[in-house]
Amino acid sequence: MTTLSDAIVEDTYAEGFRSIYAEVLITARDRTWLDHACNAATGHASSSIFCECEAGIDRYVGPGGDESFPTPDGRPGAIVQFHVPRFKKDREKLLEKVLLHRLSQNVLTCPTASCFNLIDSDPYFKLGRKIALFGDGHQFRDHRYGRKVWVLPIMGGEFIIDRRFGFSDGVMGGNLWFFAESLDASLAAAELGVAALAKVPGTIAPFPGGIAASGSKAGSAYSFLFASTNHPFCPTLREKLGAQSQVPEGVNSIMEIIINGRDLATVSAGTQAIIAATRNSPGLKKISAGNYGGRLGKSFIYLRPELHS
Repeated sequence: MTTLSDAIVEDTYAEGFRSIYAEVLITARDRTWLDHACNAATGHASSSIFCECEAGIDRYVGPGGDESFPTPDGRPGAIVQFHVPRFKKDREKLLEKVLLHRLSQNVLTCPTASCFNLIDSDPYFKLGRKIALFGDGHQFRDHRYGRKVWVLPIMGGEFIIDRRFGFSDGVMGGNLWFFAESLDASLAAAELGVAALAKVPGTIAPFPGGIAASGSKAGSAYSFLFASTNHPFCPTLREKLGAQSQVPEGVNSIMEIIINGRDLATVSAGTQAIIAATRNSPGLKKISAGNYGGRLGKSFIYLRPELHS
């Protein structure tokens, strides 16, 4: 039997770190094909541990979504973020590679999809021109929807993509942990949190369904791994670890939400929206977060900001 109570919100912080990110608008004929394009473009992009980027849907816009944000072609659209940590070597080249590979192989190939840039910056990537080379000499520049685009004749009709794609500084690594009395309770709380975050523009939750069941820590018992499961917080290891376990009695499952976004204020707003939506979730004991004492990043996202103003 689950208990209904106001979960403890620990006075701690998530340790975010800086990124560079691109913000891309994908449109399609309908929500079905829009989702196919977005799901393919954001695949294998949960964690920067072994993924070349972290990516996810910010929000749906245009018809069927946030209609205060109209799409250039008047069709259903989704804003997608692609983040690369700033500490990565040649980060700008890596982000351009991420976009080139994902947009060409997963959006160009998706029936009815088009692709537009949402960040005007200098420098920028001439991504449209590069992807247009798939047109094999039949591609052409044009003005569509008041924008400068490349048009590629394809077997399904035409693929339209903006000529330039910009990028900006962002924040990665915001997080919240949900300590609960059961797997069902921790997952239900995290699902409420993901739904709340979806209402905060400028944020993404890059893990599957927005939730990470296998939170990680820096370092490993194996020299060839630089990250591994966060074993002190694994409930099934509580008895084995004894005093080293950090899982409280009565907690049998911990789920995590990772939050990336356009800046620290936006990630902080997303954090508070999640806490407000989840703290009364049945069976939830505590809401906390993971950090490394400032060794990973200097973007601190406090769970109880009123104590740190």
